[in-house]
Amino acid sequence: QVQLVESGGGLVQVGGSLRLSCVASGRTFGSYAMGWFRQGSGKERDIVAAISQSGRFTNYPDSVKGRFAISRDNAKNTLYLQMNSLKPEDTAVYYCAASNLRMGYYYTDYTYWGQGTQVTVSS
Repeated sequence: QVQLVESGGGLVQVGGSLRLSCVASGRTFGSYAMGWFRQGSGKERDIVAAISQSGRFTNYPDSVKGRFAISRDNAKNTLYLQMNSLKPEDTAVYYCAASNLRMGYYYTDYTYWGQGTQVTVSS
């Protein structure tokens, strides 16, 4: 099974930027569609961004569209989430996830999950 290790979380001011990384091991990275989810305190785990196997297709919810960008480097087995113009409501634990599908979006599309990394946006 693929193992996912996240990094890059931290404390950032409103309007600032962060880039999260997720390194995959144990399987061929390019065989998985990937996604980022987040879970705020007392809230559901929601999709943040999704990317297809090849990286050709991406999808975002309206809450982050235009501010966040998902990308992948299959040669490095690494998934990224670039977060710009951060808002207090972006504060959450962020998780990367891998899917056996060519493209995913919903929680149930993803089989493997990272441990999560905390992002806190100060107001």
